Amino acid sequence: MDYKKIIKNQELRLKILRLMDFLPDKLMIKIQYRISTGKKLNLKNPTGFTEKIQWYKLYYRNDLLTKCSDKYAVREYVEQKGLANILVPLYGVYEKAEDINFDKLPNRFVLKTTNGSHTNILCDDKQKLNKKETTQIINQWIDKRSNKLGREWSYYDIKPKIICEKYLDKDTDNDLVDYKFFCFNGEPFYLYVITDRFSTEGPQLGIFDMEFNKLPYKRPDIKDINKKINKPKNFERMIEIAKTLSKDFPHVRVDLYNINGHIYFGELTFYNGSGYKIYVPEKWNNIVGEKFELPNNLK
Repeated sequence: MDYKKIIKNQELRLKILRLMDFLPDKLMIKIQYRISTGKKLNLKNPTGFTEKIQWYKLYYRNDLLTKCSDKYAVREYVEQKGLANILVPLYGVYEKAEDINFDKLPNRFVLKTTNGSHTNILCDDKQKLNKKETTQIINQWIDKRSNKLGREWSYYDIKPKIICEKYLDKDTDNDLVDYKFFCFNGEPFYLYVITDRFSTEGPQLGIFDMEFNKLPYKRPDIKDINKKINKPKNFERMIEIAKTLSKDFPHVRVDLYNINGHIYFGELTFYNGSGYKIYVPEKWNNIVGEKFELPNNLK
């Protein structure tokens, strides 16, 4: 069941979820898992990738996850790993939207909240930006967003801020391809390649192995890539970076961009799709689940 199709208004969906904040995490996760996947959640002996993500949310506690889920604090982690050169240039950090001095920003920039998902504003021409509306939108994201929406533990203690980063140029194909490496104990196993984010037809997603071969698995909620995607020339370097940034965690998704050979860091994500995404064929969920080794001392 896709509840987003039933309740199409995002603000209404978020309001309903906020009203359910009082429910214990375990109960709420079981409800959300059943609604999203149509299956009963097995936390005693999780096997599939999506089940293990739910276990990860409930039982794995490491303060480093909170730091690395924070889109500003994670920059220090990347620097400590010797990878400051892949960080997107930062223009500013703000407590509230009113602190942003738009006059001092370049003509193009990106605003994002440090604790959100899909809370980004891409400005490619400051002269056309409605600053009042932008301020209102950002403050709504900060004031009304509940850290408990997906019951994702690593976001609970993040103090929301706003960061302003450089607007990344599109590549020679007029695209900004997103490479998302799914890593387990420091070893990348597969990656999402997401293209056509700015297309009127919507983004396309393909699942690739570490040799950059497209795999016969899909996500039904997003279009499958229907064109040839060339392997980046420095793809091996991207793998090295993913290994470096993931070795401290049982599982993390490392997001990178590669614009004409220059690699940029996107973010670290510990609960891909909050663990509610469906794969076709379904066996992919179990194949990935086998790679996700949960800490034995916590089972």
